[in-house]
Amino acid sequence: MSGWKNKRDVAAGRLRMPIDRWRRGAPTPRSGVCAAGASRGAGTPPPFSLVSLVLIRSLPRPILVFFAAFALAFTACTQRDPAPAGGTSNSPPVLRLSQRNEPASLDPATTTLPDEFGTLRALLEGLLLPGANGGAPLPGAAHRFEVSPDGLSYTFHLRPEARWSDGAPVTATHFIAAYRRALTPATAAPKASVFSDVKNAAAYVSGQLADFSAVGFHAAGPHTLTITLERPNPRFPYYVASGPWLPVRTDVVARHGRNWTRPDHFVGNGPFLLAEWRADQRIVVRKNPRWHGAAGVQLAEIHFLRFDSGDSEDRAYRAGQLDATMAVPFSKVPVYTRERPAELHRAPMIETRYLAFDTRRPALSRDARRALSLAIDRTKIVERVLQGGQIAASQFVPPQLRPATPPPPGSTAHDPAAARRLLAQAGFPGGRGFPKFELSGWTQSQVLEAIQQMWREELGVEVAISVREAKVHLDALRTGGFDIAFMTSIPDVADRAAMLADFTSGAPLNYPRWSSSAFDAALAAGRFDVAEEHLLEAAAVAPLYFNTKISLMSPRIRGWQEDGLWARCYHDVHLAGK
Repeated sequence: MSGWKNKRDVAAGRLRMPIDRWRRGAPTPRSGVCAAGASRGAGTPPPFSLVSLVLIRSLPRPILVFFAAFALAFTACTQRDPAPAGGTSNSPPVLRLSQRNEPASLDPATTTLPDEFGTLRALLEGLLLPGANGGAPLPGAAHRFEVSPDGLSYTFHLRPEARWSDGAPVTATHFIAAYRRALTPATAAPKASVFSDVKNAAAYVSGQLADFSAVGFHAAGPHTLTITLERPNPRFPYYVASGPWLPVRTDVVARHGRNWTRPDHFVGNGPFLLAEWRADQRIVVRKNPRWHGAAGVQLAEIHFLRFDSGDSEDRAYRAGQLDATMAVPFSKVPVYTRERPAELHRAPMIETRYLAFDTRRPALSRDARRALSLAIDRTKIVERVLQGGQIAASQFVPPQLRPATPPPPGSTAHDPAAARRLLAQAGFPGGRGFPKFELSGWTQSQVLEAIQQMWREELGVEVAISVREAKVHLDALRTGGFDIAFMTSIPDVADRAAMLADFTSGAPLNYPRWSSSAFDAALAAGRFDVAEEHLLEAAAVAPLYFNTKISLMSPRIRGWQEDGLWARCYHDVHLAGK
């Protein structure tokens, strides 16, 4: 996900105190005189004018001595070259990554953002790990697993040497307790649907079943975990490797309550420890000496650094204060393509950016929603606004998740004439009488502005744009405090069933509050094309484009692993020369 501040917010941010300057990408404040000049470029002369010099010469000698010392110290600081990626050759290897959204949680049961799961995968280890480039899952806390001949039972064998960061052995009962917590209705886990393949899991999370022992989890021993499914699913290991399946120590949660994710309370079983969490500034994780593979971990620390905007992120990277970014400002892509092509990375993601309509709004009827969708020129957005290789979306499910057969007919083609007819049919000819709704998002203000202009020109409809923090935006979506919202759909598993499941009746991530028994039945029967056709015909959402990640990465980074779902693993990452 990208930055979420609009232009006015960024401009206003220039008046903030120094700590906010650091948030936007200025060097980390240091103690002493160097802290004062830390943000100046190499070789920048001290800011003394001729008038200042005359005034200083008139001062008493002791004060002149002080100014001379200050000037020498200031010059020494400002002429220092930017630090290389990961620090100096003698310093411990530290990987510095951009964090564009402040985590609302570091609890895998309540986490939804890729940024949050990106941090959690450094701290926690699931039974399986995502495979490289979307390949078959790799061993994690379980070093192997077996599948029964009927495909209904998976037996995972945990590593006997695995330990939690407090030294306690990692056991099968820890995983079962974590899964029970995630499925308990009171937890209201937004990603509980990724457990739906497990026998009776859906009944338990919905409250229809009260006895958790009937759910398909069983510990056959301290290091043996058996999972029974409702029906065979050859892709089940991919679900097990997803973020919501990460374990937590429920005894630690019970002891500390909501504060269990604080650095002084967090207990994990991953390759790194939570060392520091400064809200809206940075998260620091440190190598975990108790992790079973610690001998192969070459990074001493990872710093997830918080940035308010793409511009501040870009400045930090160019100044050598950041090793990898989350995105690149649109205007800078041609420059990096021409001047630093080895550092510019493009990766098609399994991600759909779309508009969610609050279907409870009377004016946002089906005809009105279809009109708004048909008035959007998606090709213009990807070619003239984004310019980063994104693909205009004629469907909701990305091409990576589609079979080789042609997709079903879509309803998102650009057709302004049809859009005007539908809007008039909805009772708003020429846009007259249509409420001034709010078009909200956490990022991509240029895309929102383009859509605003298209609706104004094609339909005579006016909307107000609101760009806010990601967690504020998500809270509004969860509580229904929005009209039309820019959103992203990233499945936890590369499976279109998982992606479409978010729009079943009553699903936690069904932000449009749309309900269709025909959609639910088609999805349950595995008729995915039919289910998607129902979603598009109802225009509960308006797909915009399939995303492409464009980022910068230092050439010194080796062993980087990130798939099309933004899932990362850090244990093999190292810095060249370290």
